[in-house]
Amino acid sequence: MEDVYKKLAVHLDNTPSGFPETESGVELRILKQLFTKEEAELDLSLVLMFETVETIAQKANKDPKDIEPLLIEMGKKGLIIHVNREGVNTFRLLHFVVGIWEYQVNRLTKELIKDFNEYVPILMNEQYKHKTQQSSVIPVLKSVSTELDIMNYEQVENIIKSQSKILVAPCICRKEHDIMGKGCGKLSEACLIFGSGAYIYESRGIGRTISREEALEIVKEGVKQGLVPQPSNAKKPINICLCCDCCCQILKNIKNFEAPAKIVSSNFQANVKIDECTGCQACEEICPMDAIDMDEEKIVATVNLDRCIGCGLCVTVCEFDAMFLKDKKKKEKIEPPANIVETYMNIAKEKGLIF
Repeated sequence: MEDVYKKLAVHLDNTPSGFPETESGVELRILKQLFTKEEAELDLSLVLMFETVETIAQKANKDPKDIEPLLIEMGKKGLIIHVNREGVNTFRLLHFVVGIWEYQVNRLTKELIKDFNEYVPILMNEQYKHKTQQSSVIPVLKSVSTELDIMNYEQVENIIKSQSKILVAPCICRKEHDIMGKGCGKLSEACLIFGSGAYIYESRGIGRTISREEALEIVKEGVKQGLVPQPSNAKKPINICLCCDCCCQILKNIKNFEAPAKIVSSNFQANVKIDECTGCQACEEICPMDAIDMDEEKIVATVNLDRCIGCGLCVTVCEFDAMFLKDKKKKEKIEPPANIVETYMNIAKEKGLIF
């Protein structure tokens, strides 16, 4: 029984987002809570492309009629992706993060959360080794000025307005913390899912479909609460999550690094107009990366550019227009992949999975 979970762990580790081995074996404990032995064995025959039951059955050496109900059930559990195309069921493998884990928002238990929180720093450290990240940080609406060299895909409002289908789902990170009695009380419906992803969430009974106007209101409320917009790292993002530094597994973990700015995909950083700053400390209090300090002699804010991730929250709370966002140097700017497929292809190449 142990062997099938070890094989599944290796199988998931060979996806772009990875699933690294640990000395404690916590990754195996997680898989045992999510997958039955039969499900784990069947998952070994799936790849990151949609395939029919017949194709999967041939690889698994099973009867298609026997495995189709199991594959459909695995789709409902969020262990794989199931899409019915013109009456034909197709299935594909899911990354662990972003993927399997996020779909467990309605299946969380204290034991699963405990194991995930033990595992996630190891998983994140592995992911940060790659140049291409799964997510990025874009500035909040109120912080964007006409002086910025900013593209449409770097503006929350433009991303939302371009969507034909939007779903809002509960934030799994804040739900985890609520279950463990450590919630922050911030916006719970804070993950915006777009397009085909929205239909998949909807089919699983996760979240609810909303209008563009409601999505913009959610973002506005999120910004008031100090949440950072993190879309998938692509010119055509498939989601935007509104994240807090106390619960979000990404922000929480990068905050522990000495230079978060070197890890996060972001093209902007905060600056201070010294003559306008009154030293009120509002920017320091809202910064999710502890990137702002007060110069006690001059009584003005100073920005540690190694820590600033360019979210712009500091700009939104500055009543004196002393904080502003500035473009990074041209050589430091990052052009995101065209779409999420290209994002994962880039990560796969960086991992040596594609030659």
